[in-house]
Amino acid sequence: MKISQNTTFFSYLPPKSPKKAPHSTAKSKIYGFIKLTLVIIAVIACDQYVKSIILDGFRWSSEMISIVLVYNDGVAFSMLASLGEYLKWLQMGFLLAIFAYLLFNNDAMKRYFLGIGLILGGGVSNVIDRFIHGAVVDFVHWHYWFEFAIFNVADVCIDIGVAILMIQWLWLDKKHASKSQEVLK
Repeated sequence: MKISQNTTFFSYLPPKSPKKAPHSTAKSKIYGFIKLTLVIIAVIACDQYVKSIILDGFRWSSEMISIVLVYNDGVAFSMLASLGEYLKWLQMGFLLAIFAYLLFNNDAMKRYFLGIGLILGGGVSNVIDRFIHGAVVDFVHWHYWFEFAIFNVADVCIDIGVAILMIQWLWLDKKHASKSQEVLK
Protein backbone atom coordinates (compact mmCIF):
# COMPACT_ATOMS: atom_id res chain seq x y z
CA MET A 1 0.00 0.00 0.00
CA LYS A 2 1.44 3.32 -1.04
CA ILE A 3 0.88 6.23 1.34
CA SER A 4 0.71 9.74 -0.02
CA GLN A 5 2.76 12.44 1.62
CA ASN A 6 -0.32 14.44 2.58
CA THR A 7 -1.58 11.66 4.85
CA THR A 8 -2.25 12.62 8.45
CA PHE A 9 -3.24 10.63 11.49
CA PHE A 10 -6.86 11.71 11.08
CA SER A 11 -7.09 10.27 7.57
CA TYR A 12 -6.79 6.79 9.11
CA LEU A 13 -9.82 7.25 11.35
CA PRO A 14 -13.12 5.79 10.15
CA PRO A 15 -15.63 8.29 8.78
CA LYS A 16 -17.92 9.91 11.32
CA SER A 17 -21.43 8.58 11.53
CA PRO A 18 -24.16 11.07 10.72
CA LYS A 19 -25.24 13.02 13.75
CA LYS A 20 -28.65 12.29 15.15
CA ALA A 21 -31.07 15.02 16.00
CA PRO A 22 -30.60 16.19 19.63
CA HIS A 23 -34.11 15.19 20.64
CA SER A 24 -33.63 11.60 19.41
CA THR A 25 -30.36 11.30 21.36
CA ALA A 26 -32.04 12.52 24.56
CA LYS A 27 -34.98 10.21 23.95
CA SER A 28 -32.62 7.31 23.30
CA LYS A 29 -30.68 8.06 26.50
CA ILE A 30 -33.89 8.14 28.56
CA TYR A 31 -35.09 4.90 26.96
CA GLY A 32 -31.76 3.18 27.73
CA PHE A 33 -31.86 4.46 31.30
CA ILE A 34 -35.43 3.18 31.77
CA LYS A 35 -34.57 -0.29 30.45
CA LEU A 36 -31.50 -0.50 32.69
CA THR A 37 -33.46 0.71 35.72
CA LEU A 38 -36.27 -1.80 35.13
CA VAL A 39 -33.80 -4.70 35.03
CA ILE A 40 -32.13 -3.46 38.24
CA ILE A 41 -35.48 -3.09 40.03
CA ALA A 42 -36.66 -6.53 38.86
CA VAL A 43 -33.50 -8.22 40.16
CA ILE A 44 -33.66 -6.43 43.52
CA ALA A 45 -37.37 -7.22 43.95
CA CYS A 46 -36.95 -10.89 43.06
CA ASP A 47 -33.86 -11.38 45.24
CA GLN A 48 -35.28 -9.56 48.25
CA TYR A 49 -38.59 -11.45 47.96
CA VAL A 50 -36.86 -14.85 47.94
CA LYS A 51 -34.61 -13.77 50.82
CA SER A 52 -37.68 -12.74 52.84
CA ILE A 53 -39.08 -16.27 52.39
CA ILE A 54 -35.79 -17.74 53.62
CA LEU A 55 -35.65 -15.31 56.55
CA ASP A 56 -39.21 -16.36 57.49
CA GLY A 57 -37.93 -19.90 58.05
CA PHE A 58 -38.29 -21.80 54.76
CA ARG A 59 -35.83 -24.72 54.54
CA TRP A 60 -35.55 -27.59 52.07
CA SER A 61 -33.05 -30.32 51.29
CA SER A 62 -32.38 -32.84 48.53
CA GLU A 63 -29.45 -34.92 47.32
CA MET A 64 -28.10 -32.02 45.25
CA ILE A 65 -29.23 -28.77 46.83
CA SER A 66 -30.19 -27.59 50.27
CA ILE A 67 -31.88 -24.34 51.21
CA VAL A 68 -30.24 -23.09 54.40
CA LEU A 69 -29.81 -19.65 55.94
CA VAL A 70 -26.26 -18.33 56.05
CA TYR A 71 -25.00 -14.78 56.60
CA ASN A 72 -21.92 -13.99 54.50
CA ASP A 73 -19.69 -11.22 55.88
CA GLY A 74 -17.46 -11.19 52.78
CA VAL A 75 -17.92 -11.37 49.04
CA ALA A 76 -17.60 -14.54 46.91
CA PHE A 77 -16.31 -17.45 49.00
CA SER A 78 -16.25 -15.09 52.05
CA MET A 79 -13.27 -13.17 50.68
CA LEU A 80 -12.67 -9.67 52.08
CA ALA A 81 -14.67 -10.46 55.24
CA SER A 82 -11.83 -8.85 57.19
CA LEU A 83 -12.93 -5.43 55.86
CA GLY A 84 -15.99 -5.58 58.11
CA GLU A 85 -18.20 -2.50 57.92
CA TYR A 86 -15.96 -0.90 55.27
CA LEU A 87 -16.92 -3.57 52.73
CA LYS A 88 -20.47 -2.29 52.25
CA TRP A 89 -19.21 1.25 51.66
CA LEU A 90 -16.56 0.01 49.26
CA GLN A 91 -19.17 -1.97 47.32
CA MET A 92 -21.60 0.92 47.31
CA GLY A 93 -18.90 3.26 45.95
CA PHE A 94 -18.02 0.74 43.25
CA LEU A 95 -21.67 0.39 42.18
CA LEU A 96 -22.14 4.17 42.13
CA ALA A 97 -19.01 4.55 39.98
CA ILE A 98 -20.38 2.04 37.45
CA PHE A 99 -23.75 3.78 37.42
CA ALA A 100 -22.11 7.22 36.96
CA TYR A 101 -20.05 5.85 34.07
CA LEU A 102 -23.23 4.55 32.43
CA LEU A 103 -24.92 7.94 32.74
CA PHE A 104 -22.13 9.45 30.67
CA ASN A 105 -21.78 6.52 28.27
CA ASN A 106 -25.16 6.22 26.59
CA ASP A 107 -23.93 3.60 24.10
CA ALA A 108 -22.91 1.18 26.85
CA MET A 109 -26.21 1.71 28.66
CA LYS A 110 -28.20 0.98 25.50
CA ARG A 111 -26.16 -1.94 24.15
CA TYR A 112 -25.40 -3.76 27.37
CA PHE A 113 -28.40 -2.85 29.53
CA LEU A 114 -29.38 -6.45 30.29
CA GLY A 115 -25.98 -7.73 31.43
CA ILE A 116 -25.11 -4.55 33.30
CA GLY A 117 -28.61 -4.36 34.81
CA LEU A 118 -28.33 -7.92 36.15
CA ILE A 119 -24.91 -7.18 37.65
CA LEU A 120 -25.95 -3.86 39.20
CA GLY A 121 -29.27 -5.28 40.47
CA GLY A 122 -27.53 -8.20 42.14
CA GLY A 123 -24.85 -5.95 43.59
CA VAL A 124 -27.35 -3.43 44.94
CA SER A 125 -29.50 -6.18 46.46
CA ASN A 126 -26.51 -7.67 48.27
CA VAL A 127 -25.49 -4.21 49.55
CA ILE A 128 -29.06 -3.73 50.82
CA ASP A 129 -28.57 -6.94 52.84
CA ARG A 130 -25.38 -5.54 54.35
CA PHE A 131 -27.22 -2.44 55.57
CA ILE A 132 -30.29 -4.32 56.85
CA HIS A 133 -28.81 -7.59 58.15
CA GLY A 134 -25.13 -6.71 58.59
CA ALA A 135 -24.16 -9.36 56.02
CA VAL A 136 -25.41 -10.87 52.77
CA VAL A 137 -28.21 -13.44 53.11
CA ASP A 138 -27.16 -16.61 51.27
CA PHE A 139 -29.22 -19.78 51.12
CA VAL A 140 -28.55 -22.11 48.16
CA HIS A 141 -26.06 -24.83 49.09
CA TRP A 142 -24.94 -27.10 46.24
CA HIS A 143 -23.48 -30.36 47.60
CA TYR A 144 -23.76 -32.95 44.82
CA TRP A 145 -20.41 -34.32 43.53
CA PHE A 146 -18.62 -31.43 45.22
CA GLU A 147 -19.22 -28.81 47.90
CA PHE A 148 -19.83 -25.35 46.50
CA ALA A 149 -20.13 -21.94 48.12
CA ILE A 150 -23.56 -21.01 49.44
CA PHE A 151 -25.13 -18.34 47.22
CA ASN A 152 -28.36 -16.44 46.50
CA VAL A 153 -30.49 -15.16 43.61
CA ALA A 154 -28.47 -11.93 43.35
CA ASP A 155 -25.26 -13.93 42.91
CA VAL A 156 -26.87 -15.95 40.11
CA CYS A 157 -28.03 -12.72 38.42
CA ILE A 158 -24.50 -11.31 38.64
CA ASP A 159 -23.07 -14.48 37.06
CA ILE A 160 -25.68 -14.46 34.28
CA GLY A 161 -24.99 -10.75 33.67
CA VAL A 162 -21.25 -11.41 33.35
CA ALA A 163 -21.95 -14.29 30.93
CA ILE A 164 -24.22 -12.08 28.81
CA LEU A 165 -21.58 -9.33 28.66
CA MET A 166 -18.87 -11.83 27.72
CA ILE A 167 -21.02 -13.22 24.91
CA GLN A 168 -21.76 -9.71 23.66
CA TRP A 169 -18.14 -8.56 23.85
CA LEU A 170 -16.42 -11.69 22.59
CA TRP A 171 -18.86 -12.95 20.01
CA LEU A 172 -21.49 -10.45 18.94
CA ASP A 173 -19.27 -7.35 18.96
CA LYS A 174 -16.52 -9.18 17.01
CA LYS A 175 -19.10 -10.32 14.50
CA HIS A 176 -20.38 -6.74 14.19
CA ALA A 177 -16.82 -5.38 13.84
CA SER A 178 -15.95 -7.85 11.08
CA LYS A 179 -19.12 -6.91 9.16
CA SER A 180 -18.23 -3.22 9.55
CA GLN A 181 -14.74 -3.82 8.18
CA GLU A 182 -16.17 -5.74 5.21
CA VAL A 183 -18.40 -2.76 4.41
CA LEU A 184 -15.39 -0.38 4.55
CA LYS A 185 -13.43 -2.50 2.04
